[in-house]
Amino acid sequence: MKRGGRGGGGAVKRRTGGPAVRRTGKPTRKSAAETVDARAQRALEILARLKAAYPDATCALEHQSPYQLIVATILSAQCTDVRVNMVTPAVFGAWPTPAALARARQPAVEKAIMSTGFFRNKAKNLIAMAQALVAEHGGEVPRTMAELHALPGVGRKTANVVLGNAYGINEGVTVDTHVTRLAGLLRLTRHTDPVKIEQDLMALIPREDWTLISHQLISHGRAICIARRPRCDDCVLADLCPSAQLSV
Repeated sequence: MKRGGRGGGGAVKRRTGGPAVRRTGKPTRKSAAETVDARAQRALEILARLKAAYPDATCALEHQSPYQLIVATILSAQCTDVRVNMVTPAVFGAWPTPAALARARQPAVEKAIMSTGFFRNKAKNLIAMAQALVAEHGGEVPRTMAELHALPGVGRKTANVVLGNAYGINEGVTVDTHVTRLAGLLRLTRHTDPVKIEQDLMALIPREDWTLISHQLISHGRAICIARRPRCDDCVLADLCPSAQLSV
């Protein structure tokens, strides 16, 4: 969506659906405010193109059960999915069930997950979460937003990940740093608060695609719309993106 440039001028490049931009990435003029209907139609076209570009987009956290996914998602806070996937095999080997993790000693869990960052707080939450699963849910990961959100260490983002990917329940849109950044660049939201971003995306994207759109935006953010070096010229969304900056 954006590409950095130098200099104050340059030839103007216009793409269908977006304002004219210079190589500096600054619009040459303010475009007319987009109507609600126009934004909704643009969002559907964005969704269609992302489906075509990333047909295999899926959850990057490796897991084989809802329990493994909730553990991995808690560990993913302020940590890359790659790092989490390096750590979780040992975690699942040592504590293969909620009952096992509920009995774990916190120093042992801390040592196992140290490389994911914030390991003391994460270890405390993991053990407390497992204890709640055993005490309140028969050792099973619940299937509702309210029950998941009530678990220690589980916020709405984690609950959305578990519901959408472990159970196929589209309760909301998972908003991580990639989704936050791309939704803003695409002007699908003007908010920075994850809850408000989620509400905006839920209003634009069909419910059956709520889980999928997160995976697609994350995939696009990693492959093309890279934060420090976006590849706008290679972007399938460039003509739909108000932030796109194209070489001349």
